[in-house]
Amino acid sequence: MTALEKATGDVVFKFEPFVLHVLCQELQDAQLLHSVAVDSGFRNSGITVGRGGKITMAVRSTHCLEVPLSHKGRLMVSEEYIDFLVHVANQKMEENI
Repeated sequence: MTALEKATGDVVFKFEPFVLHVLCQELQDAQLLHSVAVDSGFRNSGITVGRGGKITMAVRSTHCLEVPLSHKGRLMVSEEYIDFLVHVANQKMEENI
């Protein structure tokens, strides 16, 4: 709260979702892993193929959170709400684990 009160710009509370990058030898391996990831609830997962043919499968969680807390130095939420956001983010971290 002390840091927020001293802020002069915009402050955002942000929780980034889990991401696991897996380098795959064959496209079929990446496709199989992608199917398993999506079926397991990791809906933001995807496959990329680099210019050199490197195949990467990214397993991505949907557990993100991004909430503005202040605007131009003015706190827009209560301390109670920030405590709530921390609790929610900690729950999301447990789900990531």
